[in-house]
Formats: sequence, structure tokens, C-alpha cells
Amino acid sequence: MTLWNTVYLDRAVQHLRSTGVEVSNELLAHVAPLGWEHVGLTGDYLWSEVDKPREQFRPLRVTAADRRL
Repeated sequence: MTLWNTVYLDRAVQHLRSTGVEVSNELLAHVAPLGWEHVGLTGDYLWSEVDKPREQFRPLRVTAADRRL
């Protein structure tokens, strides 16, 4: 899960940078892919058929407010 979240964090940062948003490496040093409510640290994961990873990434959740940054 940590690796998967790291990959998505990278995709989000690359998206922000491609739209002109400055994301400093110093800021990223304080970002961790753990501690989110969807990460179960006990090792118990329940996947529904809809949630199973496919051969492609799910789209980033970009809101109208994100586009204005």
C-alpha cells in the first residue's frame, strides 16, 4: 500500500508541476504515504471487485479549486 500511495503521490505532484504549480522538494520531504484512513496498518485489507487494481491508473481527483491553483 505504501508503494502504491507513493506512486499516486508522484503522479499528483507531476500533474501539479505540469500545470505550473510550484511544488518544492523541501515540502515533499515532509509528505508521507502513511497515516491515511484508507491504509490499514494491521495488514487486513478488504477489496471489492470495483476496488481491485487494473492494468491502468485511476484518474487523479482534481477539483475545480485544484485547477485554479
